[in-house]
Amino acid sequence: MTTTDQQEADQASEPRGEGEREFVDFVAGRQAALLRFAYLVTGHRQTAEDVVQTALVKTYLAWGRLCDRGALDAYVRRAIVNEHINLLRRPWKRRERSSEALSTPVPESGPEAAAPEDQLDRETKTVLFELVRELPPRQRAAVVLRYYEGFTEPQTAEVLGCSVGTVKSQTHRALQVLRGRMPEDLDPRGGRR
Repeated sequence: MTTTDQQEADQASEPRGEGEREFVDFVAGRQAALLRFAYLVTGHRQTAEDVVQTALVKTYLAWGRLCDRGALDAYVRRAIVNEHINLLRRPWKRRERSSEALSTPVPESGPEAAAPEDQLDRETKTVLFELVRELPPRQRAAVVLRYYEGFTEPQTAEVLGCSVGTVKSQTHRALQVLRGRMPEDLDPRGGRR
């Protein structure tokens, strides 16, 4: 590769000038929501921070090639899900155990944090969150996108890089598991029965 080819490749893969300002503005505006999403997907604050950082680095490196600025959020969310799945495939990560308390609250991120589950009492939220954390990664991601983030099935499919039918089946299986594991005396609409 010649020096000119290398310079052109560097320019195409790295944001410069206005592109870099756009990236910084994007991160400043979306970082809290992306961290909240990653926390819901991973179930651990440190892992969430790691996958968000990795996803943003990958986004930064690809910034010059990303033409559809309207799909940036979906691009980064997909990178977060993929990075989390990659972490789970690493044998040393499966042996690690978190020392976080089980009732670590979900980080808030302004108006996007307002979801239907906000009407649930703290005990119900804690139990539901722990049950969601036990789901396999793809099912967990589908549930988080659909019910915590309020995405439609097509939006969820775009983020996960799969078909709408796959989103439906993953969500259906996850909800079956959650219903089966829900304590009998806990009303998912709020509180104890």
